[in-house]
Amino acid sequence: MVEDIKKDAATRMQKSVEALRSELTRIRTGRAHTSLLDHITVSYYGSDVPLSQVANVAVADSRMLTVTPWEKPLIAAIEKAIMTSNLGLNPVTSGTVIRVPLPPLTEERRRDMVKIVRQEAESGRIAIRNIRRDANNDFKTLLKDKDISEDDERKAEDAIQKLTDQYVAEVDKVLVAKEADLMEV
Repeated sequence: MVEDIKKDAATRMQKSVEALRSELTRIRTGRAHTSLLDHITVSYYGSDVPLSQVANVAVADSRMLTVTPWEKPLIAAIEKAIMTSNLGLNPVTSGTVIRVPLPPLTEERRRDMVKIVRQEAESGRIAIRNIRRDANNDFKTLLKDKDISEDDERKAEDAIQKLTDQYVAEVDKVLVAKEADLMEV
């Protein structure tokens, strides 16, 4: 029973770290990559659809993305969706291809992005600590129901704390790597 709680906590903590990594890919560095536009949705026949399901997104060069819609009437909707996203991008349409130039990041913008990255990392740490709290509450419930002894509860809480420390350190590694990536000119 205790092992199941530990495994569940470890799995959930790993998912929190993966969610942080996924979230950080959306924060752009100086280079173009298609995951930059992953979270953008386009209004398509009355419903919001991810951009990747209505167009082909490709990297033209290190500072340019190209978006090729599968249907010509979608060009205006895709342009609007990219402009209204909080990425600060201005798409340019030429025929059936939408070019999205990535402006070079200024020092001030880089610092703002580092602040955002730190907030995301702190959210990841909070999620991991909440998982620790849930696991410890489960141990207390088992103790109250007399399913485990106090010694077993203490050992289990120590093990969960070690897991928490391990995954918080992993979040810190991800944060340091992303900060270095952002500040690289």
